[in-house]
Amino acid sequence: VDGRASCHRVPMNSTDDAPERASFDPAAHGWESYTDDGFIGLVGPLWIRPKEPAPDFAFLAAEKHHNRRGVVQGGMLMTFADRAMGMTCWYNNDRKPQATIQLNVHFVDAVQVGEFVEARCEVVRRTKSLVFMRGTLVVGERVVATLDGVWKAVRSASGVTAPAGGAGA
Repeated sequence: VDGRASCHRVPMNSTDDAPERASFDPAAHGWESYTDDGFIGLVGPLWIRPKEPAPDFAFLAAEKHHNRRGVVQGGMLMTFADRAMGMTCWYNNDRKPQATIQLNVHFVDAVQVGEFVEARCEVVRRTKSLVFMRGTLVVGERVVATLDGVWKAVRSASGVTAPAGGAGA
């Protein structure tokens, strides 16, 4: 394990049969906790780090995120990708409401419980009603998933308001 990975991977505590993980502290590295009352409240918290034009997004893989193989469930990575890409889209599209109309996720490597997963998202192209996005999910510098998707501007947010860290995707 090199120095980069050690700040993103949380070592297991070997004193228990059902191992607990030592806690990586995202706040100590400039991240702020981000959650909401919807679905993200069930799988979060996520983490947000202020940056222009859009903040960075991350999550700390917890025991509740694992699948039957003991690695992070692909659905969690997809949920996180949708939120991170959607929020990046929202910030880059004048904070207008939008909806995901396509999201492609290619799983490149497994994520272990205890790893800190960051999203690197970018706008590829904006039209009047569509925003084309791409990105990667990384643990340190290790790519764990590649992403691309399309978001469509919608007329109203259906009563959804932006939480302190941003808006729902």
